[in-house]
Amino acid sequence: MDLRIADTIPYKIREYKSDIATSFRLSVLVPVYNERHVVEPSLRRALALDHELISEIEMIVVDDFSTDGTWEILERLAAEDRRITLLRHERNQGKGAAIRTAVAHATGDICIVQDADLEYNPEDIPSLLVPFAREGADAVFGSRYLSAPYRRALMHRHTIINKTITSLSNWITDLHLTDIETCYKAINTTLLKSIPLRSNDFRFEVEIVFKLAKRRARVFEVPIRYLPRTQEEGKKIRGRDGLLALMAMIRFGLIDDLYEADEYGSHILVELERARRFNLWMGNTLRPFVGDRVLEIGAGIGNLTSQFIPREFYVASDINPNYLHYLHSYSFGKPYLKVMKIDAGKPEDFEGLEERFDTALMINVLEHVPDEAAALRSLWESLETGGRAIILVPNHPGIYGSLDRALDHRERYTSEHLKRSLELAGFRVERIFDFNRFSVPGWWLNGRLLRRKKFSRVQLKIVDTVMPLARRIDRLWPWSGLSIIGVGVKD
Repeated sequence: MDLRIADTIPYKIREYKSDIATSFRLSVLVPVYNERHVVEPSLRRALALDHELISEIEMIVVDDFSTDGTWEILERLAAEDRRITLLRHERNQGKGAAIRTAVAHATGDICIVQDADLEYNPEDIPSLLVPFAREGADAVFGSRYLSAPYRRALMHRHTIINKTITSLSNWITDLHLTDIETCYKAINTTLLKSIPLRSNDFRFEVEIVFKLAKRRARVFEVPIRYLPRTQEEGKKIRGRDGLLALMAMIRFGLIDDLYEADEYGSHILVELERARRFNLWMGNTLRPFVGDRVLEIGAGIGNLTSQFIPREFYVASDINPNYLHYLHSYSFGKPYLKVMKIDAGKPEDFEGLEERFDTALMINVLEHVPDEAAALRSLWESLETGGRAIILVPNHPGIYGSLDRALDHRERYTSEHLKRSLELAGFRVERIFDFNRFSVPGWWLNGRLLRRKKFSRVQLKIVDTVMPLARRIDRLWPWSGLSIIGVGVKD
């Protein structure tokens, strides 16, 4: 593998900037409900943190309609320390709701949940930041059960219930955690803000773990100390919360509610991208045309990237910051994989990439670009002589409908249109062929007849389930495919 190729790309655009830093601005999220006896020392201990990994602390305290005098104590503390942002719910909603409110106001690099009691020791927080600094972690959980120089003997029955819930979660998510119910969950703020949080109560603990797993976040654990308290001392969690956690696993295991609505349509696109069998079919179809030095425009969450690496050199690009964050995390330990922010419609984003690649992939991207000629010309310039551009665009202008508008499709193509566009950009068209005839009726039904703006999860699940059979008989359908694939060669 010749890594010198990577070194020839200008540093200013070579790689998407990571979130790795030598120190972090920390947002401490504190949900509070009726904790007047312990809330002040708890908050003061967190605010007193002084460590080289922490450049700044902001504390966002959400009082969940306390009625025991806690609010008055919080008002005094907020008046004394400008680092405290104090918010209050007008009715009691639960821990998850308080965290959701706090996340909306967070501005730090990393968010960490700190309960208002004294069960968790803020002195452990710096150890949770180490994997962010050294490993580019997306999330770090503090575990009460990992090996440490010493550990307090915890309540046996509570521990058994927690470990049972954790084991079931691990089986479903395929994340090997030791403590799903831990309070100390530190998460990259950009990532956390992009995740919709629906749980108002302790089911937040399950929800965030399942959604991080489905987002394929890089999750780490570190050992922490724990000083348990009893229900008589004010512990809020109850036995019924264990049953609710099990129900939450079923809910969040079945439902893929992973992205907040944004300008990139992440919440819509991710449903397509999680169609694993369909993506494998697409990868197998494109693989014969893919060389050793690849530029992928619009890599998303790496469904094709993961199928085509390792390669001599591979650049995965996107414009969606959520996808770029994931791709950067995914690139750790893969020296041949570089991540860049490239807008296909901006020729300046391709500067320094001229004649570096033998393959350029643009899958479901060209239909979004206002100036397709400029985008294709940028691909042409990035290829060496003999290199291939592989373009996939939507087919059938006659079925353009509400789904296309929701996905911001400029148009749907014909084979003649794609061929002409490739030739005008300087390519010799090696091959034009259609792909995925099976899905044409479903697209017409949802986008033209029913005028839906998003995909039915049930329909997508059915399609992905029957895909092994559908792909075998796909060429038997008497119409052309939902997509067109064009392969152009730079002579």
